[in-house]
Order: sequence, then structure tokens, then C-alpha cells
Amino acid sequence: MSGNWCQPAMSCNFDYMTTSESAEQLRGWFSGRLPASWFEGPLDVIVDREEVSVVGRLPEPQPVQDASQAERAALFDGHIQRFREDTRDQRIAIARETEHQFGHKVSWGVDCGDRREMFTSLSVPVMTRLRQPERRVLDTLVDAGVARSRSDALAWCVRLVGKNTDEWLSELRTALEYVERARAAGPQA
Repeated sequence: MSGNWCQPAMSCNFDYMTTSESAEQLRGWFSGRLPASWFEGPLDVIVDREEVSVVGRLPEPQPVQDASQAERAALFDGHIQRFREDTRDQRIAIARETEHQFGHKVSWGVDCGDRREMFTSLSVPVMTRLRQPERRVLDTLVDAGVARSRSDALAWCVRLVGKNTDEWLSELRTALEYVERARAAGPQA
């Protein structure tokens, strides 16, 4: 298939596109496909090899004057839960269309206030080979009760690195986008 777009009822393969190009295409598709009443502002569409995460901003509910922190938190929880339940059938149908058309699983989430809550997401196994010192780190986390298994411990480590090196990872992702563009502009094999 040539070009950077897909026709309805066709399966698209984003392998030839950059991650930013496929995210832009999917953001446009979802923006046109989702009901306008669902979200405020632009969607956050994140694409990787297996999954498309679609996150929209919900309008913030207005708490009563002098509401406590606990009451505000419960108000946001209830608002998010209501949206999740009210849109479930439509989100499932749209996710199926997306998977058929673009070949990616869809995960859904919302931003509300300063919270981000993901409703669904894939848990993808990743093979790795670790030497004994690295396994001991994971086993220490398991033995200390920080994680239930080596797999959980590894996921915990990845989240910790991501949290503590967010700026560096952001710069690295930006640099990779330039590399992807250069590859796409180069000669085709």
C-alpha cells in the first residue's frame, strides 16, 4: 500500500510511517469519529507497536462551595466513572472499527482536573535476558514486598526510570522523530 492514509474498510500498516505521522492520522480520525460532546480540546493519541491510547479531557465538574478535598476527589471519581459507563458500548464499537481499519488495539482514558485515568490498556509481554546482579535487584524488590513477581518488579523499575528521567526521555523521543523523518525521506529499499 502506498501513501499515508487508509480508505475505510482497509487494514492499514503503520510500519512504513513514523510514529508521529500515524499518531497525527489517528488523532484526526478519532477527532472526526468521536461524539463532539465527549471531550474538551484536542485528543492525546499515543501510538506504539501494539496499541493506540486515546485520552480526552472531560469537562470538570463543579464542586459545591467549601467542598473538602475528599468531597472533591469523590466528585471527580464519580464524574469519570459515569463517563466510563455511559460511553462503554460506543467506545467498544469504535475500538473495533479502529482495530479493523488500522490494525491496532485501542486503549481509552480521560484527563479530568489534574488526574489521568486509563480505562483499558494492554499488558504486553517483553522478553529480556538479565544477568545475576540484575535478577538480584528484581528479587530484592519481590522479597521486600514492593512487587509480587519479577515481572512486576521490572515494570516498577521501568515506571521509576520513566518518572525520574521524563525530560531526558522526551528529548530522546524528539530526536527519534527526526531520525524517522530522515529515514522516510531517504531512498526506499
